[in-house]
Amino acid sequence: MIVGSSPRLSQIIREVWKPLAILFVWDVAVTVTYFVLPFKAPSLPLTLFGSALALFLGFRDTSAYQRWWEGRVLWGAMINASRSLSREVRNFLPGDEMRDLRRSIVLRQIAYVNALRCQLRRQPVQEEVLRFLSGGEAEPALKRSNIANGLLDGAGRRIDDARRRGWIDTILQARMESTLVDIANAQGGMERLKNTPLPNQYRFFPTFFTHLFCVLLPIGLVETLGFATPLGSTIAGLMFLAVLQIGEDLVDPFSNTVHDVPLTAMCRTIEIDLLQSIGDDAPEPVVPVKGVLW
Repeated sequence: MIVGSSPRLSQIIREVWKPLAILFVWDVAVTVTYFVLPFKAPSLPLTLFGSALALFLGFRDTSAYQRWWEGRVLWGAMINASRSLSREVRNFLPGDEMRDLRRSIVLRQIAYVNALRCQLRRQPVQEEVLRFLSGGEAEPALKRSNIANGLLDGAGRRIDDARRRGWIDTILQARMESTLVDIANAQGGMERLKNTPLPNQYRFFPTFFTHLFCVLLPIGLVETLGFATPLGSTIAGLMFLAVLQIGEDLVDPFSNTVHDVPLTAMCRTIEIDLLQSIGDDAPEPVVPVKGVLW
């Protein structure tokens, strides 16, 4: 996630320079053709076209931002639920004989959020899990297709084991299971966002109409701008291409780009809070790198 106070024009140009270069070449060709050929192309209602396209792109960008914001809200809920689970483990399992169990559940939750982060970003999971759990403890979860869910199931089994040993009663178990349900619901929402792209109409038609408008733009402007058409048309095209790219950047909030939700930083926040809750040393928070928080 870009956290700088001002937008980075270089980033925008880097993302749209290819279609922008093609547009500039097309603008030059249209301008030269206009002054060489004896006949003139009819004027086009660009104001009407541009207004309709702007509404279309605005609606699409709003839908993309809603997906991005929902991803951020779900991870906020994950942070809160992780803190609640740590607090419940500390308060409901206070004895020295339960210290290993407390630590196991807390470390498993830290491994869980990091595994979920890697799954959403389509990155290798095993190495992150083994940072917090031993091979034997992590093995049942690593054998499952959904490793993060396997880790969460393991936490539930350890809570049930505490109930069978008489360390907690069914009321406390139900309270902790409710927190695990909140965590599972947040994970389900994230997986829905990741695995359900915008409908094809939301992706194809804005791209098609934006490129079509950029093709028609110099034809409609050349009579008014003359030799300045390549400059004016390219600048106008840049605005529409940039708005189109904004939707592409936000549509997948877990894509591991500079525009996505800062999952690494939020997982580190959970790690710090949970380790400190059980009295362990915690790492430093993730800081932005060149204005980007990962």
